[in-house]
Parts: sequence; C-alpha cells; structure tokens
Amino acid sequence: MTVSLEQLSRCQVAVDLGASRTRVFVKGMGLVVDEPSVAAVNVQTGSLIAVGTLAEQMTGRTPGYIRVARPVSGGTVVDIDMARRMLGQLLGDKLRRRLRRTPMLRAAACTPHESDPLAQRATIETLVGLGARRVELVDTLVAAAVGCGLPVEQPTATMIMVCGAATTQIAVLSLGSIVTAERVPVAGEAIDRAIVQHLRQHHELLLPNQSVRPLQLALSGDGLSPGGPEFTEIHGRDVATGLARSVRVDTAAVREAIHTPLTAVLDGIGRVLRGCPPDLVADLSDRGIMMVGGSALLPGLEEMVRNATKMPVHVAERPDVCSVLGLGAMIEGNIKPMTLAPLGS
Repeated sequence: MTVSLEQLSRCQVAVDLGASRTRVFVKGMGLVVDEPSVAAVNVQTGSLIAVGTLAEQMTGRTPGYIRVARPVSGGTVVDIDMARRMLGQLLGDKLRRRLRRTPMLRAAACTPHESDPLAQRATIETLVGLGARRVELVDTLVAAAVGCGLPVEQPTATMIMVCGAATTQIAVLSLGSIVTAERVPVAGEAIDRAIVQHLRQHHELLLPNQSVRPLQLALSGDGLSPGGPEFTEIHGRDVATGLARSVRVDTAAVREAIHTPLTAVLDGIGRVLRGCPPDLVADLSDRGIMMVGGSALLPGLEEMVRNATKMPVHVAERPDVCSVLGLGAMIEGNIKPMTLAPLGS
C-alpha cells in the first residue's frame, strides 16, 4: 500500500519514535518534542516517575524499586503501553488535551525500512492510544531524504544513509521511491559497546555506556581521523579495585576498536551500490551520499565512508532531526506532489 501526500496533508501530528530519541512535529507549531526515549517507572506502584532527559539521567543510578525502561528498540516499539505513557507525558497536558479535541485526529509516523507487520502495528496502536483515529506510516529513509532537502521526486539517483542508535539504513531513491536499500543492525550503540569493551580490555577501566558520548566529544572535530588529537584523558572505575581512575587513551587504538562494527556498515553500502542500475550509480558519482541521523556526527565516520566508496559524502545540516522534519514537511504540504514508496519496498 502506498501513501500519497494528499493523505499525509490531512495529518495533524508527525512522530518519529527512535531507539535513542522521540520527536514530535505538530502542524502549525513545528517540532514540539525532542527527548530521549526513556521512562523511569516505580515497579511497586506502576506509576511513571520521569520521562525523557530526567529519566535518562537516572540510568544506572536508581534504587531497586525504580526501573528505567526503553520502550523503543531499533526504531520499533517493544512495549506499547510504556511507549504510550512515555509519549503522553512528553507531549504535556496542554498539548495532549489540544490534540484530543481535534476531530478525526490523524497522525503520521516513521518506521524503519523493511519493518515487519507486527512492528508497524505496534507503532499504530501506540498512537491510537493517544487519540489518533488514523495513522499513516512512512519509510524512515523517504522521510529523512525529504527532511535534508534531497530531490527525491526527480528521475535522478539520490543516496541516503540514516545512522541511528541501533541500525543504519542505506538506500538509493529515484522518483519518490526506494530503488534498493539495506538495513544494517550496526550503529551508534555498537560503536559505544566497542569503545567500552576496548577500555575494559586494554585499560581495565569500567565505563558505563552513557559516558561514551562525552568520550567522543572529548576527541572533538576529526578526533577519530588521522591527524586529530593523539590522546585524551578518560575517567572511569578500575575493574579490579572499584576505585575511580583516569587513563590516557590513544585515539589510534580507538579508531581500530570501532573499525570492526563500521565494516558492516561499509559492506551494506557496497550491497546497495551493487543492486543499483548503472545509470543511477553514474548519478551518484557526482551527487554522492547524504548522511543523516545522530550517529552521522561521529567524528571520522564521514571520512571513513568517503575513503571506502571514493564518492562525495555530505552530512546534513541538522542530521539528528531530518526524519521528523521531513515528515513534518509532508503533513504541512511543503513538497511537490508525488507518491511515496510503500513500506518495506
């Protein structure tokens, strides 16, 4: 089943339920929610204690009666009830009441490429529980391409790489449809785990996953590229003694540690290019690859992809919100008429 822009223009809300962050775009208001997809719940009473940024800060720091849950994994809702409650709290009482008063409320949502029917159904039920009478689903790849300004409606090839928290999605689009695409189960979280494992094995330093992002920020700029800072100081806990300790980390060793998970992403790019007609590949030699998603900002990733493909590589201006902004442009009617690719095409 295809989704037309006419159908999407009837929607009032666009939602991007990601493994890392949840984003909501409301027609006429713009982006109103951009918070981590995390909820803290009291296991004794079942009540919500916190959602979003505050809940994320509680990770690893809560007493036994508080559980920090992530109801979305890999862009797929794994706990419908918790996702519904989390999204309701993120919207806030005022906005939630306004949406419930909207007659025949329609919502649009991004879903990962090749998501199975059960995953799509979970997304629909989550939004229906918030008052939506109808939910339109759009492939994340198409929404992200629209959000970063790619001319997806033209008869020329455009290539996009959505670097999320749990998966990396790669596709070539033409005439508003996906020509060929791959979904690789490697992304920002896999990079985090590789760095944590490296620090544990080679420095006997225990580092929680949520502390890896400061590590990447400390490397700054092209820290993971040759020519960047040679060392950076990292604080953590000694594996043997349990005491706080600091170590100087060699950035060359960090580059080597993340090479293995990134190889799977590069292999996915190769499969997409091999599945494209020659004429479209010729277009891509000039246009190159557009990178979007929060993990697109990983220092050195752009250069690594450029060296592996020998093609121009660009990072979108606001890579982390391209998908929801693209979906927002569709419901606002700000793009040319076309028929969007069917899900899983």
